[in-house]
Amino acid sequence: MKKPTSAPRSTAPGKARRKTREELDQEARDRKRTKKHRGHAAGSRASGGEAGTGGKKQGQQKDPRIGSKTPIQLGAVERPVTRQQKPKSEKPMLSPQAELDLLENDERLDALLERLEKGEALSAEEQTWVDAKLDRIDALMQELGLSYDDDEDEEEDEGKEDMMRLLKGGN
Repeated sequence: MKKPTSAPRSTAPGKARRKTREELDQEARDRKRTKKHRGHAAGSRASGGEAGTGGKKQGQQKDPRIGSKTPIQLGAVERPVTRQQKPKSEKPMLSPQAELDLLENDERLDALLERLEKGEALSAEEQTWVDAKLDRIDALMQELGLSYDDDEDEEEDEGKEDMMRLLKGGN
């Protein structure tokens, strides 16, 4: 005699068995139940993360909502003024007249200028130092309104005045 099999009656191995209406309804209820519980737990924002963490993990995990604990000053905030560092000069700041006097009375500069007048050659370092000092003297003299060419300027001014008198037909 033949034994009844619990396998489906389908004779073709590729065909799947059709589900009954009751099985389909049960699967639909299960899907609905899983969809219903999809989001975060109620009050998860207020409780600070995972629900049901208890007191054990409170000391271990930081609350991500809490920011920096540094105090913030309310009202007018005075910021410290950051000053740009200036290179330290060899001498303290002097008035242009005092600096010009120092440069004119500089012994090293006088000695090097005398060597140049005699026709001696200076090293490159000495020459650059002399050029820098002479440039500084020129700048200070222009700043103070002085120049070595005062005599020449006066002669030119007198010459111009004479020409103007002649052109105007004056005395």
